[in-house]
Amino acid sequence: MSYLGLAALELVLLGLLAGVAGTLIVFRGRSFFAVALSHATFPGGVIFALAGWNLLIGQALFAALLVLLMGLLSRIPGQGGQVSSGIVLSLGFALGALLSSANPGLGVPVDALLVGSPLGVSGSDVAATAAVLVLSLGAVALFGRRILFHTFDPAGFTAAGFRSGPVELVVVAVIAASVVVAMPAVGAILGVAILIAPAAAARLLAPTIAWVPPIAALLGVGSGLAGLWASRAFDIAAGGAIGLAATAVYVVALGVSVLVKKLPGVSASVRAGSPAAVITGGE
Repeated sequence: MSYLGLAALELVLLGLLAGVAGTLIVFRGRSFFAVALSHATFPGGVIFALAGWNLLIGQALFAALLVLLMGLLSRIPGQGGQVSSGIVLSLGFALGALLSSANPGLGVPVDALLVGSPLGVSGSDVAATAAVLVLSLGAVALFGRRILFHTFDPAGFTAAGFRSGPVELVVVAVIAASVVVAMPAVGAILGVAILIAPAAAARLLAPTIAWVPPIAALLGVGSGLAGLWASRAFDIAAGGAIGLAATAVYVVALGVSVLVKKLPGVSASVRAGSPAAVITGGE
C-alpha cells in the first residue's frame, strides 16, 4: 500500500476511535487528562528514539507509568485529578524537551513527535491502531452499560453494589491506548484533537445519547480525511491541517446546535447529554 493509502487508513481508524475513546473522554470529563497524557508521553518517544527502539512502545510504556503516577497523586488529600494531570503534564513535557535538547542528533525529528506525520505512518502503526480499536469496541461491548451507569449516576452505581475500580480501569485503558496510537499520525500536541473534537461536536448534534458514538466516528473520519486532503492540495503540514479540520467541525456543530435550539418545538429534554436522554436513551 502507498504511503498515502496508509495515511488515509490510519486516519479512518483514528476517526472510528473518536466514536469510542472520544465519547468516553467527553462524557466523563477527561479532556484535560487526555491532553496531559499525550503531552507527557513525549519523553517516552525520545528515550526509545535514542535507543533505536520502536517509539510507539516507548510512549505506551511511559503512558502506563504516568497513569499510575496520576492515580497516586490524585489520592493525596486536598489534591484531585486535574491537579495531578497538570503536574504530570509539566513533568513529562519538560523531561522530553530536556532530553531532546540534550541530544540534537536524535534519529527522529522532534517535530514528528510533537505534531506527528500521518504521511509517515508505517504498517505496524496502522496495525496497532486497528488492534486498539477492536479491543476498545470489545471493552465497551462488555462494560458499556456499567460505564454509562457510573458516568451519569455515580452515587446510584455505588448504591447498587458495583465497584468503580474496574470501570475506571477500563475507561483509562481505552483512553490511554487511543491517545498513544494517535501520536504517530498527529503527534503529542495534536494527538487528542482527532479524538475529542469529533466527540464533542457529536454531543452537540446528536438527538439522543445513543447517536453520539456513531456521529463522532463519522465526524472523526471526515475531519481526518479532510485534513489529509487539504495537506496534499495546499502543501501544508498534515498534522496541523487535521487538527484545524477537527476544530472546524466542532465550531460548525456548535453553530448548528445554537440555531436548532432556537427553532420552535425543539425539546431540550431529548438533547444528547440531558438527564432524560441519558436515562431513556431517547426511546
